[in-house]
Amino acid sequence: MQILRGLYSPDTRPVALTIGNFDGVHRGHQALLNQLKAAAAARGLPTAVVIFEPHPREFFTPDTAPARLSSLREKLALFEQFGIDRVQVCRFDARLAQMSAADFIRALHQKLNAKFVLIGDDFRFGSGRIGDFALMEKIGEQQGFEVQAVQSVTHDGVRISSTAVRAALAAGQMRRCHDYLGRTYSISGRVVHGDGVGRKLGYPTANIQIKHNRPPLSGIFVVEAHAEGLGILQGVASLGVRPTLKHQARPILEVHLFEFKQDIYGKRLRVEFLQKRRDEQKFPDVGALTRQIALDVENAKKWFEQHD
Repeated sequence: MQILRGLYSPDTRPVALTIGNFDGVHRGHQALLNQLKAAAAARGLPTAVVIFEPHPREFFTPDTAPARLSSLREKLALFEQFGIDRVQVCRFDARLAQMSAADFIRALHQKLNAKFVLIGDDFRFGSGRIGDFALMEKIGEQQGFEVQAVQSVTHDGVRISSTAVRAALAAGQMRRCHDYLGRTYSISGRVVHGDGVGRKLGYPTANIQIKHNRPPLSGIFVVEAHAEGLGILQGVASLGVRPTLKHQARPILEVHLFEFKQDIYGKRLRVEFLQKRRDEQKFPDVGALTRQIALDVENAKKWFEQHD
């Protein structure tokens, strides 16, 4: 899969493309990607996806922007799994924010050679978000490229969206989140050195620094961790700011892996969140925290026994 920056490609072949933020690459996004692949195959075209980095709301309102469901790296890995040929990563800055909807459409056609464009039925774009399917279709007719819309996907009467996934995660509804994503929610990252507190308490952890300040979920979870060459590892994880030990700390993902003693610093770990056990809480002292960790580990092991 090619990864290119901006609305430019050295490959001049015509493409079938789609546009969006694709945060989480949920089942609605997946339906769009599958429809894009089918349309591209029918027309003999490679597929391209145009995404924005950062998320436009992170640019306009960074303090109130929604929690990210997936990092850019995770998003690209999912696109590759779906067999997308090319991803155009467009830096969302003041210049792009001020681009008119019509100029954006023309850039897709003239700079990326879009011959077929597929967008969500509610997708908005361009300065002031005035661009919509009707405008894309109108300019497509003028410029000579085809435009189609894909309908929303629903589950139990709920429209599947990044917002719906975030709500499920925030509520600890991991089963519902799985239904929306079509997979278990996970966070990936490189294992970094921590402060060694877990080891001192008798529960060493693999620590993964969260790149964004607001993860979409928090608390104590039953997890499975995946790392190349290590298979599937069972454990319990804490995702949050560790209120008993720290004050105003950044969120961190700490994973205690059962019966595991290997050195995995520097390895990439993908952590799947299977069940939420409880919310994060502040304990009166380290002794109380240690007793609760022991209980969390015991309960997580029982969960695995029941779901073997």
